[in-house]
Amino acid sequence: MTRIAVILGSTRPGRIGEGVAQWVYENAALRGDAEYELVDVADYALPLLDEPVPPSMGRYSRPHTFAWAEKIGSFDGYVFVTAEYNHSIPGALKNAIDYLFAEWNNKAAGFVAYGSVGGTRAVEHLRLVMAELRVATVRAQVALSLFRDFADMSRFEPGPRRAGELGIVLDEVVAWSEALAPLRRTPS
Repeated sequence: MTRIAVILGSTRPGRIGEGVAQWVYENAALRGDAEYELVDVADYALPLLDEPVPPSMGRYSRPHTFAWAEKIGSFDGYVFVTAEYNHSIPGALKNAIDYLFAEWNNKAAGFVAYGSVGGTRAVEHLRLVMAELRVATVRAQVALSLFRDFADMSRFEPGPRRAGELGIVLDEVVAWSEALAPLRRTPS
């Protein structure tokens, strides 16, 4: 069965992304079209990139890198849950992405973002990063407003149309993940 990771990218103390990621995971798990797993970047405690060789060489040397590579490599696609910090993605998410290369290749990704303008600028940056890693990004995304989808800008209370938007993202991520499967079976 197709495996999709819901990746929580913020590691900030008191982060509001946990509620968003849990909502994404719970909605996804009800579908039955893929196996979904919630992956929290904070659980891996990755220091700033400390591998001496570029990730594209695939010669990892640190235990935390091997653990992260094994986890990310086990999926066929991803749904990134990201905050928008200063018009971009959280540094911890960028760092976690930069640790690996081949583990991301020939997979699909979708986005659920949150921020003052729905996290859309963070997603635009994330799309560029994913393109470099040979990840096909889907067009649909969920853009959550801190003003409309969070009570007091802290407690996640999604608007009524958000579940439908998420469903479209998940449909596309699963479809593209399955379509890219032949490429994952062929050495790059």
